[in-house]
Amino acid sequence: MKLSEKRIYEMIEKAEEAWARAYAPYSGFQVGASVLGGSGRVYGGCNVENSSFGLTLCAERSALASAVAAGETEIKAVVVFTDTAEPTVPCAACRGVLAEFNSQMIVVMAAKNGIQKRMNLSELLPDPFVLHSEDRKKNKQIK
Repeated sequence: MKLSEKRIYEMIEKAEEAWARAYAPYSGFQVGASVLGGSGRVYGGCNVENSSFGLTLCAERSALASAVAAGETEIKAVVVFTDTAEPTVPCAACRGVLAEFNSQMIVVMAAKNGIQKRMNLSELLPDPFVLHSEDRKKNKQIK
């Protein structure tokens, strides 16, 4: 899938807005993200830290949750925005969660200084876990 530069810029702006609202009192590492839903809408999210570090919510999953809460199930792209010298890649947990929705999505990593890196999610997570349709049917029968 090809995204226009205008669309990518819009997504970066949304991610930067979310970045400014990140709750990162422990690490001081703010992250903003945005995802592009199948409807064409862009959803933002930020990291939300917790004193019990394992309960911290990453920006990518926050943006994805916003999209899903709005009824989106198709995700075309994600932007990760940080104020670092080099763009920051999504963590392994976020890669796995994003792959659930589209293992081929475009990933744009953008630093506040303007440096960008663009990849396909399959480059960052080449062999994602997939619960195949037969397994899903089987699991539904068990419940």
